[in-house]
Amino acid sequence: MSRSMIPSQQKLAEKLTILNERGQGMLTRIYNIKKMLGSTENKPPFLSDKQLEPALRFLLRKFPQIDSKAGALVPVNNIKTEIVKSLSLYYYTFVDIMDFKDHVADLLTTIDACQVFLDITINFDLCKNYLDLVTTYVSIMILVSKVEDRKAVLSLYNVAHEFMHGQGDPSFPRLGQMIIDYEVPMKKMSEEFVPHSRVLKPGLLSLHSIYSEKTKSADQMRAMQVLSLLAEPQKISQVPPTTTIQCDYLAQDVMERWIIFGLMLCYQSLQEADIYDLWKTALQSGYIVQLCRDEVLHIHSYVLHFFEGLKGQSMSKRVSEVKELQHQALQSSPDLHKERRKFLRTALKELSLIYTDQPGLLGPKALYVLQALTMAQNEVHWLLRHFQNPPSKRHNIKMNQEDFMDRQIPELLFYIEELKGIVKKYHQVMQRYYVQYLSGYDAVLLNQLIQNLNMCPEDESIILTSFSTAISALTVKQVEENEMFDFRGLRLDWFRLQASFLETLYDFNAYTSVSRAALILKDHQDLAKHLNTIVFHTKMVDDLDEVINQVSDLSIYCFYTTLFENQFKQCMEFPAQHRFCVVFPMICSHFMNATHPLCPEE
Repeated sequence: MSRSMIPSQQKLAEKLTILNERGQGMLTRIYNIKKMLGSTENKPPFLSDKQLEPALRFLLRKFPQIDSKAGALVPVNNIKTEIVKSLSLYYYTFVDIMDFKDHVADLLTTIDACQVFLDITINFDLCKNYLDLVTTYVSIMILVSKVEDRKAVLSLYNVAHEFMHGQGDPSFPRLGQMIIDYEVPMKKMSEEFVPHSRVLKPGLLSLHSIYSEKTKSADQMRAMQVLSLLAEPQKISQVPPTTTIQCDYLAQDVMERWIIFGLMLCYQSLQEADIYDLWKTALQSGYIVQLCRDEVLHIHSYVLHFFEGLKGQSMSKRVSEVKELQHQALQSSPDLHKERRKFLRTALKELSLIYTDQPGLLGPKALYVLQALTMAQNEVHWLLRHFQNPPSKRHNIKMNQEDFMDRQIPELLFYIEELKGIVKKYHQVMQRYYVQYLSGYDAVLLNQLIQNLNMCPEDESIILTSFSTAISALTVKQVEENEMFDFRGLRLDWFRLQASFLETLYDFNAYTSVSRAALILKDHQDLAKHLNTIVFHTKMVDDLDEVINQVSDLSIYCFYTTLFENQFKQCMEFPAQHRFCVVFPMICSHFMNATHPLCPEE
């Protein structure tokens, strides 16, 4: 008997959640290993020992095939205990990354088999988590290929392990092959992703309209009165008319990583107009892309190296296009972002004054706060990455240093903290508003949408009804009595439904053909978009601190301490910015956000 794969039984939501969290931990660990092995002071001393050099040369020449009986490895035997003790954390991080890679490959194959259709405006959680996982996986494998002495570390540990226990570590053969396979990581991963592109490409295409809104110039934003509460005074107390509220405060740099890494994996699709438009805009926005913390790629050079290694005449055209996009990014992006920072300083100041005077507007206009903070955070991140990593002089483009030496950056940082403080101070105002909104409007509309469904499986129908029941029972009294709200279960259930509302499913055996009717989400977009909005509203009730921290986090300064100190000194030397200098010690409180549970030593 053969049976088709039923998405609801594959636990896609749970697996994506766990692997994304695990992936961030692996990324942090391999980042730390790269930094330690790249530093003479921090790397194990025997890696620089002259007496061990012949053994290291022998291991690297034979990697990953190693004969532990070779005479060149006698010095390794003499210090085998020290090697195992010093390198075990490094070695098993690589083993964990190999396990992570296997789990990612299994999950992506399962998602292919379930015929998942991704659209950020419909199944937001499913699409975002999928794209996050792909980007994290790519970042990890690129970082692995950049770790100095990785072959030496793995070989030394395996040989020392064999000297101590009579046999090498059982993971080493596969681990060694992984290191060889991913010497040029993008080439290997683009081959792996050929079958996955059917799922990945629609997910990337769904970003088109959302991403184009993020890339507007300062002049365009002024003309459209973006972030202005006073643009339409008669609508000042109304909720913004959007059906993609969770997309509206997605970070631009996150979306650019999705687009650039995703389209490098399925580069064959660049001939399509909409896909190429995404690619072009993302590569014009800047010339540095973050991998992890302060570890970055000069993205155009990296893409060029990847494309030049591929065969085919069409790639020479792509190489020329990337060179042109690189020239445009170097020439125009610094001024574009400088003007955006100017616009945001004024916009955040205006929002801060209005919300301080009328905190009741935080309810209907919460989205404006999140958008403003996300945009400001993105511009600060862009400035740090690009200031610290100037382009190569061979490009023959004279960069205006004034575009990077922003003397008014303390003011922008100050208003980020100011808005964050206002939201935390008046969090109960927002709770009261959204509790009433959920019970008085969201629950009523959700009931209507559920009743309009022609066909819905019983299990899914029970879950949808439970959503309506949960939010319709909310009252302001619960807020006044400081009752703890927890909608994590509701949000996870909606994530699960996104993974199960895919296609009509069939079970086959030799005698019968049974069809199990399923709700296809893309045929019920109103329901999907309303549930995405409900998820946002629940976060405003029980998860506001986390949302605000996410869009205003400046812990990146922890890895740019020299620049942080220089900006503080510059602030003290510039009288007009003196009143904003208090923001620098406040930013230090963000630094703990940069740590990860999988790196307890931090």
